[in-house]
Amino acid sequence: MSADDQRLIAECLQGNTAAFGVLVRRYQERLYHSVYRLVENAEDAQDVVQEAFLNAYQSLDGFKGDSRFFTWLYRIAVNTAISFKRKHRALVHLETQNNGEYALEPLDPSAASRPEHALEQAEQQMRVRQALARLSPEHRAVLVLKEIEGQKYETMAEILQVPIGTIRSRLHRARLELRELLEKSEQKE
Repeated sequence: MSADDQRLIAECLQGNTAAFGVLVRRYQERLYHSVYRLVENAEDAQDVVQEAFLNAYQSLDGFKGDSRFFTWLYRIAVNTAISFKRKHRALVHLETQNNGEYALEPLDPSAASRPEHALEQAEQQMRVRQALARLSPEHRAVLVLKEIEGQKYETMAEILQVPIGTIRSRLHRARLELRELLEKSEQKE
């Protein structure tokens, strides 16, 4: 843990709430992007991040400093996102359109410059997002942590507070389930 984080936590525990505000500003954007990948809705991600920071503030005296502050905060946020997804499972929102803009260079002879390539990429990304949204919160969390965030098994186990064997098992099952969902999606087309 950085000395600055330690100092800010100590100040916060002594009653200086502005010190926690510094930590929020420092980690808010990074945490938001991670949570957004789990809940796939900007407003929900903001709510989850806000709740995670509130939980962290209320539990700050329980932070032992065994891990980096961000790792501890990240674990709280992931668990908050999983809880959120469980509560809102019946309200799964599937994005039906892609609002992204694609700049195509007509002089570029590569396959990526073909106009249909951008559309194919957007469709594939939408299928993956839709399939991820159908996974259980636990399976989605391990896939996001490993495949999108690039976390190590040890870090994932620490964040999710489960043994490494459980992480590997969930990741294996999640990949199989995602593959099956994507294959079904492709067969429908």
